[in-house]
Amino acid sequence: MLKYIPAADRHHASPASWLNSYFLFSFADYFDRDNMHFGPLRVFNDDSVAANSGFPQHPHSEMEIVTLVLDGEITHEDTMGNKTTIKAGEVQRMTAGTGLAHSEMNRSDKALHLYQLWFIPSQKGLAPSYEQKDLGFLSGNKNELVPLVTGQKVLEDVVYMNSNSTVYWANLGEGNEIEFKTFRIRLTFIYVKEGIIFVNGTELGPNDQARMTDEDVVHIRADKAAQFVLIDLPATEANY
Repeated sequence: MLKYIPAADRHHASPASWLNSYFLFSFADYFDRDNMHFGPLRVFNDDSVAANSGFPQHPHSEMEIVTLVLDGEITHEDTMGNKTTIKAGEVQRMTAGTGLAHSEMNRSDKALHLYQLWFIPSQKGLAPSYEQKDLGFLSGNKNELVPLVTGQKVLEDVVYMNSNSTVYWANLGEGNEIEFKTFRIRLTFIYVKEGIIFVNGTELGPNDQARMTDEDVVHIRADKAAQFVLIDLPATEANY
């Protein structure tokens, strides 16, 4: 079963003049009891941050936080002692675990565009940790699903997280197709950055979502050259 969610149904938030956000799930002041999570995927925010601004230090705990930088760059500092810059095409994972604080600032003169995803961890009480890799996902590996972040250690050259989930990126050329084999005990989430794709026959355009359950195969065809995120998730785990 495929649930189609158009871009217009995202929750728009602009709590500060420098921040323009779209929340795909309940977050901050937006609450919808029927839209709290999809499996362990608790947050998916599509954020644009103006130049020379950003999020000052704030705390987190018991969450796997993944950041995909799409344009611009972000400076990360945390109470573990990490101070890094994450540029377009790079991926960051932060295990908040038993607790930490961090800041995320756009210190450049260019606007920043990123996706931030939060996953409910499959194990609580972990020590906080951090990982970052330049995977060049925005321009490389045409016409295939490229794993960026995963809890499945059989995959190589990826960022690891404490969730039985995998985040894929695809750059799919017009007329090309991808077939993703899944299981009925898994969930599939798709969010389109740009272009037009057909997912099991349903059309998705920029910023549209598909949330899929009880499927064996996800067939994706690009009607117009597209970039999108596909997330493979467990349907049931003890802590959500």
